Amino acid sequence: MGSRNRSIRFKIFLLLLLPLLSLSALWGFVLNLTMGDAQSLLRAGTLYRTIGIASTDLGLQLQAERVRSAEALTTRELTDALGGQRARTDQSVGEFRQAVTEAGDATDNLRRPLGTLLGALDRLGPIRADIDSGLSSRLAGLNEYNRILDSIFLLYDHLVTVSDLAILQQAASLQAMGMAREYIAREHALAIGALADGRLTEPETAAFTEYAASRRFLHARGLAGLDVTLRRPYEQVFASEPFQTFVTMEARVVRTGTPPPEAAGWTETISRLASELDKHGLAASEVLAGRTSEAATGTVVEIAIAGGLGLIAVLASIIISVRFGRRLAGELAGLRAAAVELSEQRLPDIMERLRKGEDVDVRKEAKAIKVSGSAEITDVARAFGSVQRTAVTAAVGQAALRRGVGQVFLNLARRKQGLLHRQLALLDGMQRRTHDPDRLEELFRLDHLTTRMRRHAESLIVLSGSAPGRAWRKPVPVIDIVRAAVAEVEDYTRVNVEVMPVSAFDGAAAADLTHLLAELVENATIYSPPDTQVRVGGDQVSNGYAIEVEDKGPGLSAGEYAAFNALLADPPEFDLADSGRLGLFVVARLAARHGVKVLLRRSPFGGTTAIALVPRDLVTEQTALTVGDSGEEMAALPSRTRKKALAVVTSGTHAGLPRRVRQAGLSSRLKDKPSAAPEQPERPAERSPDEVRDLFSAFQRGTQRAREEAQDEGDK
Repeated sequence: MGSRNRSIRFKIFLLLLLPLLSLSALWGFVLNLTMGDAQSLLRAGTLYRTIGIASTDLGLQLQAERVRSAEALTTRELTDALGGQRARTDQSVGEFRQAVTEAGDATDNLRRPLGTLLGALDRLGPIRADIDSGLSSRLAGLNEYNRILDSIFLLYDHLVTVSDLAILQQAASLQAMGMAREYIAREHALAIGALADGRLTEPETAAFTEYAASRRFLHARGLAGLDVTLRRPYEQVFASEPFQTFVTMEARVVRTGTPPPEAAGWTETISRLASELDKHGLAASEVLAGRTSEAATGTVVEIAIAGGLGLIAVLASIIISVRFGRRLAGELAGLRAAAVELSEQRLPDIMERLRKGEDVDVRKEAKAIKVSGSAEITDVARAFGSVQRTAVTAAVGQAALRRGVGQVFLNLARRKQGLLHRQLALLDGMQRRTHDPDRLEELFRLDHLTTRMRRHAESLIVLSGSAPGRAWRKPVPVIDIVRAAVAEVEDYTRVNVEVMPVSAFDGAAAADLTHLLAELVENATIYSPPDTQVRVGGDQVSNGYAIEVEDKGPGLSAGEYAAFNALLADPPEFDLADSGRLGLFVVARLAARHGVKVLLRRSPFGGTTAIALVPRDLVTEQTALTVGDSGEEMAALPSRTRKKALAVVTSGTHAGLPRRVRQAGLSSRLKDKPSAAPEQPERPAERSPDEVRDLFSAFQRGTQRAREEAQDEGDK
């Protein structure tokens, strides 16, 4: 499902979710950075308390063992002092390894320097073996220890991983001071060996000179980087007598290439200087560790404050966004509900009332849509209200127009009815005064045309929403209504009315039922071949009386049957543009007026069968109708209808009378002359012209009385 099918609430949620997620991600990123700084400071403190202290002690022990090893390499004697120092070194190595284990995950960033140092410590055994066996020279043996100590100082460089620039600068300066202390120790080890045999080889002199130069550079660098608090102790050391004495003797060794003149003086000076430097270095390291802890604590506090405020801001944004989204969604939902109510309830109800002919007050019905919210929502609501007023006004105008058109139809139809009544009266008079059978035949056809014109006028009255006005007090037999309906069809000679059970319909609905059946029969004759018959039959059923009109035309498609049946079941407002379905509209209106159900379906013969089910409340049981009764009921019908009904070609009457044949009751002189033998003289007529005239005159007087009675009933 595409996004276009999503609800507006879901889209608003997505719209607000994206910036909230971005804000949350940004808050998490900043929090992670600051937490990383805090963790770095805390990790630096942990490393100092574990690996830092252990490695410092390890460096001091290795420096001491290097001095004893220099003496052994010179004298080729293994003393107890060397053995004791090696034991202390081994103990320090074990403590260092234990510190590495205790540091745990804090050493993740120190894997490479720790691996290098531990590998160098593993070589301590072979170095000692070479010294004990005399295979190593003095400078070579000292260089092996130097490499181990270089690994320790490399580890020191990686221990300083804090992000605080000031702490990092002080740590680097202390690292330089510590490395300078290591070069003093290297000078001391080389000088102790040279004092044992009273000479320095040329490579040893070069190494001593290199150590002295590196020491001076590192002291200058470290002293320049330290702040006042950490620099002052070192300045005091550099101004002390031991350091000045050391510098003098160091310069003499570099200049002359010979060992210091006095071994005791050199050793004492180095011991005092080393002690001072180690003490100040340890104190400076403690101060720096404290600063690191304070910085870590401050960073954590800042993180807590910033993170808390950021979290509050994120939560506030979420709450505000959710409330805003719910409010906006509620406003839109209210607008949607109002629009749906307008389109699905109010406007259809107004249209239905207009369809029923009720008066509608535009001001009262076109109420403003009441919604609250932002300006855009209220603007849309006002726009919907304007559309509503326009639609109601247009609907009222259309209804008024339809009523006007219907009134025009009704007035024209009433006028046409009046003219047709006068025309029928003239025809009756002409028929009474006419003795010529051919003229009577022509007048009969003209009467038939007038009857059809009257039915069309009544169709206009039905379409205008009014009733034709004809009604009878007594029930009318079904067979007479069917005959009257067939008589109002142009091709009535093609209609075959079958024998139907004796019954009658309510006289108040007789005219409309006749009109309804006439429309169905005429539709069957029009849409079927002219050489085919149209069958009309009926039967009493449980729900009323069913009349079937079946033709042998081409039929319709399933979709057309469905559309026509829907129109017949629920007749819509008459569309003036749809003039091709006037008959169906008339049938639908008449059926809806009396509760008649009309259904079109395919005939087994390929044509169409129209079924009209008259409800039981309009059906009156008549099981003992006589011929005289039938004539009395026929006399209640209009004269034009009765004459044509008597002239219909049928299979039989409701009383079982024989089929009527045109001119069967006339004398041979009034019948059409056969064309086969025009020369033969006609036989004398059984009835004279006067008798025929009297017969038609009596017939005309009866029809005139029936028409007057029917007109009186319609006026009532």
